Amino acid sequence: MRLTVFNTPVISQLLALLARICLLISGWTVEGNKPRVPRYILVAAPHTSNWDFFVGLAVGLSCGIRCHWLGKNSLFWGPLGPIMRWLGGIPVDRTKRGSLVEQTVCCFKGNRELGLVVCPEGTRSCGDRWRTGFYHIAKGANIPIILAYMDFGKKEAGFGPIIKPGNNMEKDLAEIQAFYENIEGKIPHCFSPVFSRKKTTTV
Repeated sequence: MRLTVFNTPVISQLLALLARICLLISGWTVEGNKPRVPRYILVAAPHTSNWDFFVGLAVGLSCGIRCHWLGKNSLFWGPLGPIMRWLGGIPVDRTKRGSLVEQTVCCFKGNRELGLVVCPEGTRSCGDRWRTGFYHIAKGANIPIILAYMDFGKKEAGFGPIIKPGNNMEKDLAEIQAFYENIEGKIPHCFSPVFSRKKTTTV
């Protein structure tokens, strides 16, 4: 696997120490066990503000997780490309509607180790439905879904249950929804863990 901010020698260790100090000073605690499987989808929620990125990054660095994320390929052009990849970015072509799930499944099948962070809400603005593309990716790649959270009410972040997509999507989504029901986002009224029941290939 290529070098990223999460596994660059010396730099990643220094950033991990800084992340732990920042979390301690700001009163955040981290609960649960970090992913110990080589390939997985990490659901990150709630996602209601720009602060989610910084808290999530600090948690990832402090726990030694190697995270990746999807970005439109235009973000990776020119001199920004190496920087975005070092930050964990994976370029995808979002202009091809309906192919994002397939592109991501191929990424997993082409890597022996890959942890991908996905925000099912799709936006930090208030939304009424979660997207289910991450579920179709996990099922297509035959990998587990790990539920991660950031509770701004308790100042607690961490890792919850592991969901292995089966033959009953409705049951799996209901379990995911139940886990997030009592978790508070930075902007509480913008967080509603309700899934769209229509089959979709949107991440």
